[in-house]
Amino acid sequence: MQKLKKRLSKSKSSLDRRSSIFEGNIPEESEVGNKKDDSISHRSYKDKLKSVFTSSSNISTAAKDPNNNHKNESEIEIPVRLRNDLLTRSKRDAARTLKKRLSLPINCQLTPEILQKVHHTTSLKSQLSRKDRRESLSDIGFGHLKSYSKLEKLGEGTYATVFKGQSKLTNAMVALKEIRLEFEEGAPCTAIREVSLLRDLKHNNIVVLHDLIHTETTLTLVFEYVEKDLKGFMEEYDNKLSISNVRLLLFQLVRGLCYCHKRRILHRDLKPQNLLISSKGELKLADFGLARAKSVPTKTYSNEVVTLWYRPPDVLLGSNEYTTSIDMWGVGCVFYEMLSGKALFPGSTVDEEITLIFKALGTPTEPSSFLTKLPLFVKFKTPVLPNKFKYYLSRIQMRLDENSNDLLEKLLKYEPEERLSCQEAYKHNYFSENLPKEIYDLSDITSIFSLDNVKLSDNPVVAKVASSKKKQSKKKI
Repeated sequence: MQKLKKRLSKSKSSLDRRSSIFEGNIPEESEVGNKKDDSISHRSYKDKLKSVFTSSSNISTAAKDPNNNHKNESEIEIPVRLRNDLLTRSKRDAARTLKKRLSLPINCQLTPEILQKVHHTTSLKSQLSRKDRRESLSDIGFGHLKSYSKLEKLGEGTYATVFKGQSKLTNAMVALKEIRLEFEEGAPCTAIREVSLLRDLKHNNIVVLHDLIHTETTLTLVFEYVEKDLKGFMEEYDNKLSISNVRLLLFQLVRGLCYCHKRRILHRDLKPQNLLISSKGELKLADFGLARAKSVPTKTYSNEVVTLWYRPPDVLLGSNEYTTSIDMWGVGCVFYEMLSGKALFPGSTVDEEITLIFKALGTPTEPSSFLTKLPLFVKFKTPVLPNKFKYYLSRIQMRLDENSNDLLEKLLKYEPEERLSCQEAYKHNYFSENLPKEIYDLSDITSIFSLDNVKLSDNPVVAKVASSKKKQSKKKI
């Protein structure tokens, strides 16, 4: 019983000391303790407590002062800065914080009116849940068709129509991909796949998905607007690009593809029409409708992928166990097309495509070859053809050097395991010996044209198509 009384008296004395502190009375050194060996002196501890609680008491008295001699509570400068409070930040910091917290694209520049609207709201002070983030985006204007205006029609396909538009949120030009929804079928799987992949891909050489708008009849994907694709860019220069421009464009293609492959994403539809070129010369991977995240449990995929001209021979012959090598064959075909101005294997059917490939690279005959073990190879009857790839390269020999020749041959290997990986192509001498070393140190979201000594040339190889057409018209006259 006596021990219990001692414990109760000790706890009561400690509670008395704590209550005296919160009332503004700082205990003397004798009450705190007489430990002289302590690293922090009791006198300094006493001073710190006085300074903290004196400031808090001043705030309370300012609010209670009937004579209003003190500042209002909102005017008191609190020493602790709120980390998530947008009202205490500059407009520039607020915009950066807003984009980060709402997962907006880096190049999404909101208008001053929208920023002012967000600046006076308090919904972003606390940590946002997924639901709160969606509601905040909706309040700003994202996810609504009224936030975008259509300007002109760019193209139309089987399932979608693409418009050039303008965002009322950013005043920037955008591309509106309007997908028609069937009542019974719903959204196409390609659209769902494209959205699910692009929302997590943040890279300068990958097209940006700004917004997603879902209505009863349409699903609209809002992309950044890019002026033209690689096909149109080549046609503008009569399909003959300068060597330096070919190198810069191919480097950006490999750079963006490396980013995808590191995240185990296969594009599966590389072709000039799906490679966009901005006015600055930035190349961006687009159209991820056939892309696929290569999960570990799934080993087999469809072989009905990749446009016929850029489809590798192993997929043409029925292989569905491909890896990132499927994209590297496409890189080689695009590389040759930029150098020569013509598609390397322009077949109209699968059989014709295989025949064109065998005519260039020879018919595989080794029993150990991966191609000879595929089921469609046995059914495909063709005479044994020799390797004539050197003849194909001789057509563009004036535009090739030792490094470009080596890179092209290693990208167009029959065996998928022998093809260069994206990382190996990225570090190939064709790039490393001709581009500045700083280009490999850039962050994912930084353009290669941010470097002073990196820029597209004026393409001195040939004049633009307009001038060539004028010459042809003069000859006819």
